[in-house]
Amino acid sequence: MSILNLIGRTKELFTDDISDNNEELKSIVSTSTFLVIGGAGSIGQAVTKEIFKRQPKKLHVVDISENNMVELVRDIRSSFGYIDGDFQTFALDIGSLEYDAFIKSDGKYDYVLNLSALKHVRSEKDPFTLMRMIDTNIFNTDKTIKQAKENGTKKYFCVSTDKAANPVNMMGASKRIMEMFVHRNSLDIKVSMARFANVAFSDGSLLHGFNQRLEKKQPIVAPNDIKRYFVTPQESGELCLMSCIFGKNRDIFFPKLSENLHLISFANIAVKYLEEKGYEPYLCKDEDEARNFFIQNSKLNIQNLKQWPCLFTASDTTGEKDFEEFFTDNETLDMKRFENLGVIKNEANFDAELLQSFEKTIKNYKKNLSWSKEEIVKEFFTLIPDFGHKETGKYLDGKM
Repeated sequence: MSILNLIGRTKELFTDDISDNNEELKSIVSTSTFLVIGGAGSIGQAVTKEIFKRQPKKLHVVDISENNMVELVRDIRSSFGYIDGDFQTFALDIGSLEYDAFIKSDGKYDYVLNLSALKHVRSEKDPFTLMRMIDTNIFNTDKTIKQAKENGTKKYFCVSTDKAANPVNMMGASKRIMEMFVHRNSLDIKVSMARFANVAFSDGSLLHGFNQRLEKKQPIVAPNDIKRYFVTPQESGELCLMSCIFGKNRDIFFPKLSENLHLISFANIAVKYLEEKGYEPYLCKDEDEARNFFIQNSKLNIQNLKQWPCLFTASDTTGEKDFEEFFTDNETLDMKRFENLGVIKNEANFDAELLQSFEKTIKNYKKNLSWSKEEIVKEFFTLIPDFGHKETGKYLDGKM
């Protein structure tokens, strides 16, 4: 299955930039040590492989998912084999004491890359998962930057999101606030970030779910009114590594818009996906018809099916952005340094008192084991006065 074809492209985005800079990349990576946090997620695995194949002196990978870490190692061994450098993986929660002990035992890395995140818009549906999002996206980032600084790390990289530009959901806003905390730390350690599009077929994504729906003989459901930019997993790894190695302090890298990177709807991808699998979409009018499709066609062997049930509907859930953007009107851009990578140039932009107040308030909520979503939204508005949050009362978990 060609991911490029499914997202409506024929060419990889960053081929020229990687080619132009590959010798320098190899030289720097092969003489450096790396810690990848959240390295077993889709983006984390892509970044880890980009580093691994350039023969680093030391590459340690941390992730909370033991199973995904096993798959990462199997994938690397099957694709690249081995390196002379120190390659190890650790199934650890970066918010834990065990992780702190791990950092205390060594902690010496030239580059620390943090790919861990709660990335789903649906994570704001309840106050408890929302608080975990704040911990993961904001406070664990702040903690690991401080640890990197104490251990003499040259550069700290972390992933932001296109949804941090003029955010309308709590996930995007949490990443925007994360950027503020990163800026605060940038006075003491060099940092860089990346904002990029949806990673096609990443773990837990709607496109990744298409595979599960076919495997489980279930209908494919997708919004027909939402268009998004997509990058491949490899492109996400290349973007992160380029920002980590070549980004100046506080730079945010993003993919330039071009004929190769264009908006495409989830429904359109679903149709392309089914065609590649040998099916044509059968458009259903509601959930019941979609679910009952296989009951009504139960006499047909799956191999004899020519159509696959699809339910394409308009989106009405909380936090969906009408359009995607990588930067805002008041951000300064460098569009000349790279062929297909844009760079947002930032001064240290944060309000120290507001960040301290935010930390104190959230700490008190956690100490008392009591908070509401409304209270957290209020705190977000304090830091992001123009936060475009829209509460519809409907969430993706309430849909098929």
